[in-house]
Order: sequence, then structure tokens, then C-alpha cells
Amino acid sequence: MDRAKILVVDDQNIVALNIRNRLKSLGYDVPTTAISGEEAIREVELTNPDLVLMDIMLKGDMDGIEAARIIKSRFSIPVIYLTAYTDIETLERAKLTEPAGYISKPFNEEDLYNEIEVAIHKNRSKRVDEGK
Repeated sequence: MDRAKILVVDDQNIVALNIRNRLKSLGYDVPTTAISGEEAIREVELTNPDLVLMDIMLKGDMDGIEAARIIKSRFSIPVIYLTAYTDIETLERAKLTEPAGYISKPFNEEDLYNEIEVAIHKNRSKRVDEGK
């Protein structure tokens, strides 16, 4: 099986690059990162990732929850939130997008790996069932 391709979206470039390096060490392909919701949507169009790791607070007018909603509806790509925001209101908004996961920062690599693997497996199984 091909290495899964993951788009990392985080408004802090140093954090995005750290996550990218950690994902690469776990065997994933991370072709690029994005710092805003608008950029994330463009990169999904260009790179067609298997999964998006999305921070909630982003640069620009669109937060990660709105970007995830658009990505999920337009591209049917699973999104896992990877965020420091764990308050009830944010969680409730995020749940409406039916994310593939919600991981709090700081995170441990094992939890991240497990969430990614389950999300990608579920999405690939769903696509096979739908004949895509």
C-alpha cells in the first residue's frame, strides 16, 4: 500500500514543520503545509491528500472548523483536529463537522499515529463500499 499523504494545517509555521517531520518519521508523505483555511482548501485541491490534520485557530478570516467543513463537503477527505482548544463551545462546533478525530496539543506520537491509521482505514473502506 502507498504511503498515506497528509496535509498539515497550522498557523504556526514552526509547529507545522515539527508535525510534518514527526509524520515523516512515522512513514507518512507530507507534501506541504498550510497556515490558513483558504490555503488548506487550495492545497487539498492541488495535492489530494488522504487526510488533513487541522488546527482550529488559523490565520485569515476562516478558522479550522470552517475549513474542515468545506474540505469534508467538497472533497470527502477526513479531517482530524489537532488543537490546543479543548473548551466545550469549540468542541461542540467541531463535532458538527463530523471529524475523524480530535487530538489535544501537546499530543503523543502513538495517539497521533493510531488516530491517523483508523481515520484513513475507515475512509478507504467507505470508498470501497461506495465503489470509488
